[in-house]
Amino acid sequence: MKNTAIISGVIMMSSLMFSCKDNTAFTVSGTVKNPSKIKEVYLLQADSTAQFRVVDSAILSGSGDYRFKRSAKSVNLYKLKADTTHFTLVAQNGDAIELATDLADSRHDYTVSGSDASSKIKTFDEFTKAYTERNNKVIAEFQQQSQKAGEQPDSLLKIFMPAFQKNLADYSNAVLKFIDDNKGSLAGFYASTALDAVKYEQQLVAYADRIKRNPELARNPAVQSFIKLMEKAKPLSVGHQAPDFTITGADGNPVKLSDYKGKYVMVDFWASWCVPCRQENPNVLKQYQKFHAKGFNVLGVSLDKDKSAWQKAVSDDHLEWTQASDLKSFEGSTEQLYQIQAIPSNFIIDPQGKIAAKNVRGNDLEAFLTKAIH
Repeated sequence: MKNTAIISGVIMMSSLMFSCKDNTAFTVSGTVKNPSKIKEVYLLQADSTAQFRVVDSAILSGSGDYRFKRSAKSVNLYKLKADTTHFTLVAQNGDAIELATDLADSRHDYTVSGSDASSKIKTFDEFTKAYTERNNKVIAEFQQQSQKAGEQPDSLLKIFMPAFQKNLADYSNAVLKFIDDNKGSLAGFYASTALDAVKYEQQLVAYADRIKRNPELARNPAVQSFIKLMEKAKPLSVGHQAPDFTITGADGNPVKLSDYKGKYVMVDFWASWCVPCRQENPNVLKQYQKFHAKGFNVLGVSLDKDKSAWQKAVSDDHLEWTQASDLKSFEGSTEQLYQIQAIPSNFIIDPQGKIAAKNVRGNDLEAFLTKAIH
């Protein structure tokens, strides 16, 4: 009986303590040491586009203390701005977050408690900084060697570019792991914004499918916008059936995507006025000549409006594959169907008519074709 009374008392005290928690608001408080001349700190809130704007300010006390109290409609991303330094947080009603920093610290280190997601973001930002420093070191060494040589020879690029690209790949893989480990947290969504949205579209589409089933995250405006964007991209992402189209060929006859079924075909969106497109054309030509006999085709879709300029570019670049265009730039029906917003852009479609890769260029194009076509 005595033990029962003690347990009941503990439960009652816990209930009273919990009832004192304000679930209609959250607080962010702490200390800014060595604030120098700054008198205020600011709280910034993410909007539906994941952009931040100032929503509140707080006067620093004589000892550098500050405090914010706000109400949130949903869990959201925030930043504490102290002078030119920003600290990212995740907050929702009921949180009591404490963040302390020292502005004399050139590393901008800080401590945060009261929000597990905010602690995870701190971890993410720390390894992001480590990868950034690693790449900066590669860039600095490349520039130093280039200055010694008096130019930027290809031999130096061949040495330093692989190291730079490996760092980016390692970082992206670390980001993907972090997202997977934190898919139920806004910290994971925060990390997803660091990925190349074009290169990692397939993974981002899959991530959007997962988090839209999380009621708490799905209420966040930026997450809602992200989910809508990925739902729009999904039908044209890797693994999905490529939408068929008919377009006017250079000879005036209709060209259908379905005519290429049974072979690999790259639908290459380009234009005579697009410098990066023209720079990539020799590489596409090289791969076409190497793999065409093995079943690789290219269908060029030009965004030109001037037919003579388009045909001259085809001739000047010695393009050997079928060319087509509605001569309507980005307003052409095929461009609209494939949501083309920038060029160069390409879709590699497999023999079954499914999208096998997107926006593959340079050495990556040869690597893909070598692996896909035997």
